Amino acid sequence: MMSYDPAVYSRILTGLTLGFHIIFATIGVGVPVMIAIAEFLGIKRKDPHYTLLARRWARGFVITVAVGVVTGTSIGLQLNLLWPSFMQIAGQAIALPLFMETFAFFFEAIFLGIYLYTWDRFRNPWTHFIISIPVIIGSSASAFFITIVNAFMNTPQGFKLSGRTIIDIDPIVAMFNPATPTKTAHVLSSAYMTSAFVLAAIAAVALLAGKRHIYYQKALKLTMVCGLIFSLSTAFIGDLSGKFLAEYQPEKLAAAEWHFETAEKAPLVFGGVLGENNEIRYALKLPYALSILAYGKPDAVVQGLNETPKELRPPLYIHYFFDIMVTIGGLSIVLCIAYLWINRKSRQNTGKPLPRWLLRCIVWSGPLAMLAIECGWIFAEAGRQPWILRGYMKTVHGATTSANVDWMLLLFSLLYIVLGFTVWIILRRMFRSYTPEQELEQNGIEGGPHK
Repeated sequence: MMSYDPAVYSRILTGLTLGFHIIFATIGVGVPVMIAIAEFLGIKRKDPHYTLLARRWARGFVITVAVGVVTGTSIGLQLNLLWPSFMQIAGQAIALPLFMETFAFFFEAIFLGIYLYTWDRFRNPWTHFIISIPVIIGSSASAFFITIVNAFMNTPQGFKLSGRTIIDIDPIVAMFNPATPTKTAHVLSSAYMTSAFVLAAIAAVALLAGKRHIYYQKALKLTMVCGLIFSLSTAFIGDLSGKFLAEYQPEKLAAAEWHFETAEKAPLVFGGVLGENNEIRYALKLPYALSILAYGKPDAVVQGLNETPKELRPPLYIHYFFDIMVTIGGLSIVLCIAYLWINRKSRQNTGKPLPRWLLRCIVWSGPLAMLAIECGWIFAEAGRQPWILRGYMKTVHGATTSANVDWMLLLFSLLYIVLGFTVWIILRRMFRSYTPEQELEQNGIEGGPHK
């Protein structure tokens, strides 16, 4: 049995909360974009199927927002309860982005309420669409400001530390630290991408179940096109993130790639296992790829992990989380291209249905995209270890010394189980009891099965 260590339990509880919250935070950031795109197409093309997509996605979105509020509040609570020493030093520097994140959420919530209760209330449908824009701004701004806090933890600046007292604080400099551009861009783009694949998976499930209504086909095409666009943008930003790590957190990049010796023309290591003396076995090595990722040049010198003292090295298991994240991202791009190609051929063959293997792959793309998000955050957080505030405070020194964190872990675990189960039941009943076909018929909208 593990001996009681408040720092260890604090890390487990914080990781559990972030891991659960990120599911709803990702959907909360990405789905408003998809809703707005669907409504835009519905108005632009005078196509009621896209408008119905926006309506139904918005209903489910509200449920996930409600849970996101609970888990987001839990994170704020745990920051103060579990990491008091960290908040004592860093709290003043990150107070501004935390306040702005709260403001952005309220901004989003106000316009979301207006958006939901003003369907069909305006003569000009573009008026309703315009209301979706503040919702997108609020949700994305909320993610932007909270990610700034994480960026600050990786590259802290904008203050001086005198003993355990923080002085000469410049909150703007602290906010816009070197990690901010790539971290915020990567979080936003990956949230849009993941939400597109989650919605695509839902449409693919319906098509696999034999529902051939054109509503589902339009939903699948829209989400897969968006999935391709956001996947490509995420890959591009991921490349920029690699270059950021090479300059500001070389030990993190080296640990992720099992790159121990400083060398030029460094290969990128995929998979494999570590043997004695950090010997890499069974791995796929891509020549020059790590040098290109780090500096954009195949002959660039990449710093090895041996340059970092052993007590300051990140855990080497982050290599696998990095590989999983990158693999899923690459496969997502391939899947979208395959879908668009096959779908085009199917339409040329007088509406031949999509092959079931392709639909099954799309169904898996939703949970796999969410898995990539989880792996990305584990890589980001574990890769910063042993620091909670890089260069200033180690994680073990920022944790509480309370004797009750294990009980908090149990109670919050039960809360998340209840919340997850409740959301699943509500969404399942909400959409199964009132299908798109029923809603189309009730509203007098034509558009039967695709022929």
